[in-house]
Amino acid sequence: MKKQENPLMNLAFNIVIPVVILSQLSKRLGDNGPTIALVVALLFPIGYGAYDYIKKGEKNYISILGIINILFTGGLALLKLDGFWFAVKEAAFPLIIGVGVYISASTKKPAMKLMAYNKSLMNINKVNEALAVNKTEDKFELHLKKSTKFLAVSFFISAVLNFILAKVIFTKIDVSLTELEQTVILNDQIAQMTWMGYIVIALPLTLFLGAILMHLVNGLKKLTHLELEEIFPSIKG
Repeated sequence: MKKQENPLMNLAFNIVIPVVILSQLSKRLGDNGPTIALVVALLFPIGYGAYDYIKKGEKNYISILGIINILFTGGLALLKLDGFWFAVKEAAFPLIIGVGVYISASTKKPAMKLMAYNKSLMNINKVNEALAVNKTEDKFELHLKKSTKFLAVSFFISAVLNFILAKVIFTKIDVSLTELEQTVILNDQIAQMTWMGYIVIALPLTLFLGAILMHLVNGLKKLTHLELEEIFPSIKG
């Protein structure tokens, strides 16, 4: 069995440490402080994502997109682009994922099937046998596609919320300020987006994802007439 990811480590490396670095070191390292702080802050989530990938030994396309997202954030900051482009970037990534998830609902491998219908989580043989006995294979496929579309909607909501939040946070910086002062302010805005995005967007969408998974599982129980522990043996104990 694969070792479960430590949620506290995830939170620390992706949220807490970068926010502290951006908000504190920018003002303490001299003229190049903001740039150094930005680069160091970005290294933590990128490094953690790379370590997680190497440790698990398998591709996680969501994590890869997350690292690309972080690199884009750093690139936009180093180029000192207008806040509007940060808002576009924040909306673009969940939108791209959402479109991909929605398209997958029309294929033989909808996203929810890839997420939940695997041997590490589910007793696939028992589920397939139960679906065959109850002659509900086609209904199960439709249920997977419907759940996948719900998942896509959650990403579309995230895109809208990200854009709105980014537009509020990334306000226009006074060009009369020195370059150092402008960079410090931009780093503060990135830090705000990092932690506020987690609280205002990620947590509600996590609850939404939980509801989607409950919808999937409840439908599967009805279609197979199996108990939860029979579908997901790892729940026992």
